[in-house]
Amino acid sequence: MIVILDNLRSSYNVGSILRTCDALGIDEVYICGITPGPDDKKVQKTALGAEKNIKSIEANDTYDTVTRLRADGYQIIGLELSSTAIDLDKIHPSTKCALIVGNEVSGISEEIMELCDSVAQIPMKGIKESLNVSVAFGIAAYTLTR
Repeated sequence: MIVILDNLRSSYNVGSILRTCDALGIDEVYICGITPGPDDKKVQKTALGAEKNIKSIEANDTYDTVTRLRADGYQIIGLELSSTAIDLDKIHPSTKCALIVGNEVSGISEEIMELCDSVAQIPMKGIKESLNVSVAFGIAAYTLTR
């Protein structure tokens, strides 16, 4: 599995995601749009050195990145609240898949959602509709890599 971070705003979320990637053996992350990269001091503070073990590829354009990965045979899975989303545990990733997580406020853009082979959501039981992006990523990445 590889990961695509689409316009995340928070360095702390990025650092937490990189640390989780390292823990799960995910070693390639695309840093797209405004997402802070591994040289950011706040990313490093939260990643606790994990950023050194992850191949971070900075890409300005998420659309081009996802299009290229699809052409390379990756199954594209978006993590998003959507009317088309299915429960995370019903997603069966191929051996070559890319998980996209989006902006903390606006999520994954419609343009990128249209490129996804499937959109996964984490079933919520409480009043709140969503989790922090780094927490949601951790749950999804763990579930998809087991």
